[in-house]
Amino acid sequence: MKKTNFIALGFSATVLTGSLLFVPSLFAKEEAAAADDVAVQTSRLQSLAKFTKVLGLVEKYNVDPVTIEELMDKALGGMLTNLDAHSTFLNAKHFESMKVQTDGEFGGLGITVGIKDGALTVIAPIEGTPADKAGLKASDIILKINEQSTLNMTIDDAVNIMRGKKGTPINLTIIRKNALKPLNIDIVRDIIKIQSVYAKNIGDDILYLRVTSFDKKVVDGIVKELKKASNKNKGIVLDLRNNPGGLLDQAVGLVDLFIDKGIIVSQKGRDKSEEKVYSATASGTFKDIPLVVLVNEGSASASEIVSGALQDHKRGIIIGENTFGKGSVQVILPITDEEAIKLTIARYYLPSGRTIQAVGVKPDVLVQAGEIKTHDNGFSIKEADLKKHLEGELAKIEGETPEKEKKESSDTIIEEDLNKDLQLKEAVAITKALQIMKGR
Repeated sequence: MKKTNFIALGFSATVLTGSLLFVPSLFAKEEAAAADDVAVQTSRLQSLAKFTKVLGLVEKYNVDPVTIEELMDKALGGMLTNLDAHSTFLNAKHFESMKVQTDGEFGGLGITVGIKDGALTVIAPIEGTPADKAGLKASDIILKINEQSTLNMTIDDAVNIMRGKKGTPINLTIIRKNALKPLNIDIVRDIIKIQSVYAKNIGDDILYLRVTSFDKKVVDGIVKELKKASNKNKGIVLDLRNNPGGLLDQAVGLVDLFIDKGIIVSQKGRDKSEEKVYSATASGTFKDIPLVVLVNEGSASASEIVSGALQDHKRGIIIGENTFGKGSVQVILPITDEEAIKLTIARYYLPSGRTIQAVGVKPDVLVQAGEIKTHDNGFSIKEADLKKHLEGELAKIEGETPEKEKKESSDTIIEEDLNKDLQLKEAVAITKALQIMKGR
């Protein structure tokens, strides 16, 4: 019995000792946390004191007079632009310009630009705009705008310079891959009007869908074209080349047309409240039609979400070149009634968990842009061609106007068009292969 009591007492003593050891550990953790808070606050105060001291020294001794307001704007601008290529400080002028860009009508060039490897780079010219007609290409580096160097220029500054009244000229000096020297391109500003979706037929059973940018009409436009061609459509080529992006909900909606379940894209940031997951729904899905997606280095943001999600779900074959790599989320946060900051608050992640930012989407089939050179025998004349030629000559003699050749419909892509676009030709070939595999 004594032995039992000793054991029990020993157990009680152990528990008591453990309790005594546990309580001080709690105090130690609380004290450590408090010490950390004090250290953080002390570091913050020291940093602010250093900033204030530098501000005062520059204001007092700088060779050129500068106001405290100017110094503060420059300091805020430097802080934001050094975070990443998309964050920036918007002073009153830039903030107002952004409102005009969002709400008003303005003259522009029709290009989307970004900072890539420290250089102001064309993400993509928008189809049919002055920049596109002037010959600007994705990945062109803009060295000068009207003789003003773009080195250390922010995206917002560049956009503000390039924007202007309709009909006014602008000159861009660009560096293009494989060009021997910089190119000078003259462009006349115009009001930018974009047809975001259009469709064409390739042969009897392939539907070509071109999305130039993701505005609010994309999903409705695609659905309309898919329903119109539903009876004969046995394959789709979705062209997202030189598409700089746009509205997230339209990108999600477009993917949702082709998959019936699973994650499309997720948005993750430092603040848990900014984390969102966008998933597919089963209704209205065109999930059985063979799908090929065309991308290039001008495909960015929403285009990368669409192509990357379809690739991860193995719903479509991605063809072309590696995409731009713009997969971050920016918001405008006002700091006064007239000023704001544009800050990156999150990144997009594809269904597999991979990021787009600075990496882009790698195509399943890498195909460089180009055309196929055809070698027709210039000395051979087909019987049909000879007959047309003779009819024309006879009409001239008799004073008649020959009947014009019937032109191919603008809604149809013919073999000649495919030979001028190697990526599209490869996409059509793979679509036909998928049709054959599906029929087995």
